[in-house]
Amino acid sequence: MSQQTLVELPLPTQIVELFVQDCRDREMTADSIQHYRSVVLHFFEFLDKHGISPYRADKQVFIEYLRNRKLEGVGQKTLENNFTALASFYEFLVFQDYVEKNPVTGVRKRYLRRYKNENDVDAEAQRKLISVEEMSLLLNSVLDTRDKAILTLLAKTGVRRGELIAMDVTDIDWVEQSITLKKFKKRSGRTVFFDDETSRLLKRWLNQRQTLNASTPALFIGEHSERLRRHGISHAVVKYAEKVGLHDPKSSRLEDHFSPHCFRHWFTTHLRRAGMDREFIKALRGDRRREAIDIYDRIDRQELRRAYLAFIPQLGL
Repeated sequence: MSQQTLVELPLPTQIVELFVQDCRDREMTADSIQHYRSVVLHFFEFLDKHGISPYRADKQVFIEYLRNRKLEGVGQKTLENNFTALASFYEFLVFQDYVEKNPVTGVRKRYLRRYKNENDVDAEAQRKLISVEEMSLLLNSVLDTRDKAILTLLAKTGVRRGELIAMDVTDIDWVEQSITLKKFKKRSGRTVFFDDETSRLLKRWLNQRQTLNASTPALFIGEHSERLRRHGISHAVVKYAEKVGLHDPKSSRLEDHFSPHCFRHWFTTHLRRAGMDREFIKALRGDRRREAIDIYDRIDRQELRRAYLAFIPQLGL
């Protein structure tokens, strides 16, 4: 198939909406779809300035776009996320026979991809790791009921930001003190447990939430009583971390920044340091790896819950 045979190509505005519908058909989350759409539209602005059709963009165009984004001061993690979205978009164009090949893949692999040891649960980038005492300081500095519940849940369960956003009120089992997560490609076991400290804060937030008359089933809602979005979580985490000196926005070093994923790193590391069995940690993290589902099936649910309650750090909340 040659470029000349690709007839009746949709206009840029049309192709973006077709891509958005494709994302919905693949059952991506609303936040991910919005993020992908925003990234593609930003890339289209770059193409428009240089008079390039999205159907004609080659690897050199993406290299120039990458250089341009770096000059704008965009961080490595954001670049990785942006190019993941662009790779997905061009994969869609290939699938629809609008282009012959995905020009993003090679650029992304050469300049952006980071490799992790999938067999090591502790394989993390050099993220900031804080002590149990510092986590206690951080959480006890939060006065807002909702935000305190959010940060505590991130710390005490190790869930990813997207998993927390997708939680509904009805996902909570108060008797077992567990939450059933929505299905995510990156997760195997979908049950996470929480302790009495977390339970008290969640109940306090739900009492406040009832007064807001929210129509959404979402556990955590924003100022317009709609499901909280990714940037809302990030803003809350960074705001409080900076307040107690755990986040330095002026530093370019990853280890000086405290992000939502740092809670997952903290959760994993301190369970390991407390002596929890590595298979239990893998089950609680719910990592998507070849042996993870088998591990989860081998571990008794109540044994896992007892181990969690025995090893999860107490923070004086």
